Amino acid sequence: MPSLKERIITKSKQLGIDKIGFTTAEPFDELKDSLVAQKAAGHTSGFEHPNIDERLYPELTFDNPQSIIAIALAYPTKIHEKVPRDEKRGQFARASWGIDYHDILNDRLTKLIEFIKKEAQDASEASTWRFAPQVDTGELVDVAVAQRAGLGFIGRNGLLITEEYGSFVYLGEIITNIQFEPDTPKAFACGDCTRCITQCPTGALLGDGKMDAQKCLSYQTQTKGMMPKKYRKQMHNVIYGCDICQLVCPYNQGKDFHFHQEMESSVEEVRPKLAPMLSMSNKEFKKQFSHLSGFWRGKKPLQRNALIALANLGGRESLVKIFQCLEDPRPVIRGTAVWSIGELTKKQPDQAIDLLYELQEKETDTDVLQELKETIMMLETRKKDM
Repeated sequence: MPSLKERIITKSKQLGIDKIGFTTAEPFDELKDSLVAQKAAGHTSGFEHPNIDERLYPELTFDNPQSIIAIALAYPTKIHEKVPRDEKRGQFARASWGIDYHDILNDRLTKLIEFIKKEAQDASEASTWRFAPQVDTGELVDVAVAQRAGLGFIGRNGLLITEEYGSFVYLGEIITNIQFEPDTPKAFACGDCTRCITQCPTGALLGDGKMDAQKCLSYQTQTKGMMPKKYRKQMHNVIYGCDICQLVCPYNQGKDFHFHQEMESSVEEVRPKLAPMLSMSNKEFKKQFSHLSGFWRGKKPLQRNALIALANLGGRESLVKIFQCLEDPRPVIRGTAVWSIGELTKKQPDQAIDLLYELQEKETDTDVLQELKETIMMLETRKKDM
């Protein structure tokens, strides 16, 4: 009879799990210095689990864990539909396509645990087994678990790179007190390649898998305040996330997998028209985006990013809608609209400058006033140079 591990591997394929591996529940001591240094340097995003010890020691999840089961699901990199050229459109990064990946991973992990419980010799054995499923909102460092479990290696971009699917995979794991024979960890295999580091437009990647998360465009698109000016043009039209360090990776060339129906998306979901987003009601926003992982940050960051993307794409045809955003009750939207208007009226400063002066007289928010001051100064300079 096949071992429990072998039966789990067989069942995982039936459940739609693309890769599975096993490792011990030993501490991840090798990560400690890096995590401590990253936090001290202010290079964390704030989205990570806050307790470093809990990220390093599986025994802090529950007493006497023995193994960790790691899984990976490959996700698509292309949409089947042709993107219309009717209006200026934004982009969602590929990892946010389809149903929220947290829900998909939790579904697979739950079903795998249910199967394992049924494989117990008797009720007595089953009652002693413990399981703690996690995705990237959990304690452990997903890529470190997956690397040690043999699913792939950690690249210079800090992502897990698998032989079959490149880095276009979602990761999850189960801590358990069942002892399994561990798989062999994968060794670093980037060689001399530094494409991800040199192509990162903000210099967020520091090498050897380390990064300054504050500089990452994926992080910047998810913040809720004013986006620093130095990142706005670099964002281009990607309103959620960033794929650059994945798209340039040699291991990802030609990778596009459509194994899971839940991960498929339509053009209108992941390449949405930008101008309509500016005036979306909460109900409309929820209807169009609520199932995506990018929904979790709410409407404001995406509307802010849509204003930036319209400016980057030269969307002058949307100026009327952007001007309407100057009356928005949210300072972040007003301030970003000011910047967007400035970018789109550089060649015709008179189109906006008087209105911006009027707005400056009644504005009370410090950030918006700063945007107004800088934009008016830029337009006045342009006007003089004409």
